[in-house]
Amino acid sequence: MEVTLAVKQSSAAKRHRQSEVRRLRNKAVKSAARTYAKKYGAAVQAKDPAGALEALRVLQKTLDTACGKGIISKNAAGRKKSRAMKLYHTSFETVSV
Repeated sequence: MEVTLAVKQSSAAKRHRQSEVRRLRNKAVKSAARTYAKKYGAAVQAKDPAGALEALRVLQKTLDTACGKGIISKNAAGRKKSRAMKLYHTSFETVSV
């Protein structure tokens, strides 16, 4: 997606190109995290403890990666992981995997 800007300095155009690349990369990481969260929710709804545990691990790894890259904040990642763990334990508290 090439956008022409009426900029007076080439450095401003370069910064705009860089920010556009970063925006798209960040968008992909956030989208992946949302996708894994939906897959985790579906596994919990299906009452599949093994599948939910695997989906939970993938979700946690994705959130940690996004946090490490600065795409989401540390508190947001922790909050999402905590809520996911809470859902897992309330759904499968008596089932051992």
